[in-house]
This record gives sequence, structure tokens and C-alpha cells, in this order.
Amino acid sequence: MGNTVTRDDFEWVYTEQPHCSRRKQILAKHPEIKSLMGPDPQLKWVVTAMVLTQVLCCFLVRDLSWKWLIFWAYMFGGCINHSLTLAIHDISHNVAFGNKDAMCNRLFGIFANLPIGVPYSISFKKYHVDHHRYLGGHGLDVDVPTHLEARLFSSPARKILWLFLQPLFYALRPLVVNPKPVGRLELLNLMVQLAFNTFIVYFWGIKPLVYLIAGSLLCMGLHPISGHFIAEHYMYLSGIETYSYYGPLNYITFNVGYHMEHHDFPSIPGSRLPQVKQMAPEFYDDLPQHDSWTRVLWDFVFCDSLGPYSRIKRTFPLAKQD
Repeated sequence: MGNTVTRDDFEWVYTEQPHCSRRKQILAKHPEIKSLMGPDPQLKWVVTAMVLTQVLCCFLVRDLSWKWLIFWAYMFGGCINHSLTLAIHDISHNVAFGNKDAMCNRLFGIFANLPIGVPYSISFKKYHVDHHRYLGGHGLDVDVPTHLEARLFSSPARKILWLFLQPLFYALRPLVVNPKPVGRLELLNLMVQLAFNTFIVYFWGIKPLVYLIAGSLLCMGLHPISGHFIAEHYMYLSGIETYSYYGPLNYITFNVGYHMEHHDFPSIPGSRLPQVKQMAPEFYDDLPQHDSWTRVLWDFVFCDSLGPYSRIKRTFPLAKQD
């Protein structure tokens, strides 16, 4: 414990990702799960309330000292912003307005992005599709760290730094691993975000904007909620590449902890993922799972067998697609 991690490469496998075949097996036995697919009519109201809460907070923090501003950014505002990133994750699967209204989902994602302070909703969508389609795919799934990250951040102190800088790596890694051209919606995302940020600064000063952006960075870095980034796909047991977490933090993260269920059925809204487990318990109850995201982070930092290399990777017999 406390030494450099023992792995010096990813776990390379030569099998297909498991979720497609699992989906077929589960639906063959439980076709009623199809009734859970489709839009969640409550999502847009929950997200709207969260965005408005953060706008109200911008007004309330405008005269706080810097010390208390950062405190509330970490303890409250950042938690809401992290939750909004997971709402954007749900929205990227078209569960706010349904597949027939894809553009409404994209525009609503831009709206949900406002309190986060940095435009990313549209870019997230185009890369997240690859994460599901090519899980662990070399040069395709940008959720997997690069070799450089894995080699550099291999001791406990460096892994803590890596966790702290995780938002930076999630932003820059796609540009290195699988760069894609910038689209018109991404430019719209940027312009709307800049207009919102300008509005905040013009009426209430710089402190509310710092509150928003600092909260996003801090709570997507070294924070208990951020345990889900590691818990979802880092290989805590040999050969197991997706894990679920069924603890209480799911209540504020749109059930992202139900991650095995989500990858099995990405078109089912997060609000209904617990029902997937209830309908098909024999497929989920005996799978390895996490019971604490805080413990996940602790083990990741201090266990010599865990680090950025603790991911399953595979190659796909196709060229990278935009």
C-alpha cells in the first residue's frame, strides 16, 4: 500500500462488450422491461428547478467573502452542478423529450448546462455515443485514460492530483484520443453560455460566476459524488468492467449508480433504472457492486493494484467514425 501501482498496461480483451448480449438475454426473459423505455416527463421540471436554484444562489452569494464563497461552492452549488452534469447525461440519451424530438433534447441540454459555467453539453453527447457503442474501444472511447495519464499518475499522491484534475482531463482527452470537428450546435452552446456568464457578471459581479465554475470544478474532482467516475468502469475485480452502486447518493445523481442497468438499457431514463433491477433481479443481484463511492476513491488512491491503467480495453475492427 502506498507504492507505485503494479499495473503497467490496460487489461486488453478480445471479446465484445458484454452489454449488448446481456440486453438480448434480459429482454428475452423479461420483455416487460420495454415498457420502461421512453421519455421521463418529470425530468425537464426537475432540471429547470435546479437551474433556477443556482440562479437564485448567484444573487445570494454576490456579497460573500471569498472564503465562504468557495465553501458554499463545494458544499452546495457544486453538488447541484455535478447533478446537472448527470442530468445532461440523461438528456444526451433523449429521455427528456424522446427520440422524436432530438433537437429539443439538445437545446434543453444547453439550458441545463448554464449553471455549470463551461459549455460542454453538445460535445458530451457526440462522445458519449461512442462510450456506449464502443465501450473500452481503443481510440474511440474517450472515457478511458491515456497511456500518459496512467504512467504519470501512478502513486497515491499523484492519483489524488489526477482525481483533483479530472475535469481537465475529461475536457482535453477527446482532443487527443479521438478529435472530432466542431459543429454548429457546439458553437451555439458556447455562445449561449458566454451570454449567460456575461449576464451574471453584469448584474451581480464576478463572485457568482466564480461560485458556479469553482463549484463545477471542485465537485467533479476530489469529492464524494465524483466517486461514480471511478466506480462505473474501473476494474476492481479482474475481468469486470462495469459496476453498479445502489446507495443513497443515487437520489441526487439521477440514479447514475445503476450503471450496469444503464449500459444494458441506455434508452431507459435514470428515474426508472431501479425498476430494471426489480424486474430482472436474477441478472443483477449477484453481480459485483460498490456500496460506497467514498470507499471507491479511498481504495483507488491507496491500493497498489488500482490506478488509471485499471480499465478494460478492446479494439474494434472498424475505422474511427465522427
